[in-house]
Amino acid sequence: MAAAAAPTVKPSAPAPVLIVMTSHATKGSTGEPTGFYLGEVTHPLAVFQAAGIPVEFASIQGGEPPVDGLDLKDATNVRYWNDATFRQSLRTTLKLDDVKVGRYSAVFYAGGHGAVWDFPKSPAVQRVTREVYEAGRVVGAVCHGPAALVNVKLSDGKYLVAGKQVSAFTDDEERAVKLEKVVPFLLATTLEERGAKHQPAANWTAKVVVDGRLVTGQNPQSATGTAEAVRDLILARAAKPAP
Repeated sequence: MAAAAAPTVKPSAPAPVLIVMTSHATKGSTGEPTGFYLGEVTHPLAVFQAAGIPVEFASIQGGEPPVDGLDLKDATNVRYWNDATFRQSLRTTLKLDDVKVGRYSAVFYAGGHGAVWDFPKSPAVQRVTREVYEAGRVVGAVCHGPAALVNVKLSDGKYLVAGKQVSAFTDDEERAVKLEKVVPFLLATTLEERGAKHQPAANWTAKVVVDGRLVTGQNPQSATGTAEAVRDLILARAAKPAP
């Protein structure tokens, strides 16, 4: 008599990704508007949705965050900007301080210049990032999104980025957009001061760095690739049978 076939173990469905946006709306004392960079939300969102990974949105203050980089020549931006569900999701983002990280497979920090003002000083950013990372899940950030990482310390008191390879908006790119004296700090330099090993590419060149469960990208051109690397880590984890 033939032995019964072993039951097939189905991989668990991935938990949602939390995409976090800045709530800061002005570039320092210039009064010029800023916010989160639209393509650094829409392009990752497209990657996650295509992979069947749910996405939820949060911002530092909750509600509707200010948007920058409203490029409606970009087909992905247009698709989402004209989508009523997406726009409603933007209007009703979670306040990051209210987030319970246990429900997420990853946190993904979108950039936009506003991030360098409110991400580093946010206790919620520090808590959420630490808890996600120490739970064995994925932390992703792109462009100015890695500003979320500059003050995050793990439970042992060490900076999360210490000794890790990272990518972020470079000092040269900041000078190229003539904001090096407007932003409160230069992101790449500050990450290096925290012990990170910054890996720059030429201005406006896509660059993604994966160091374990930390995934970072340099600029808007890196948004899709950064999300793809996060996706791959999430799906690999979800494919492992539950203990």
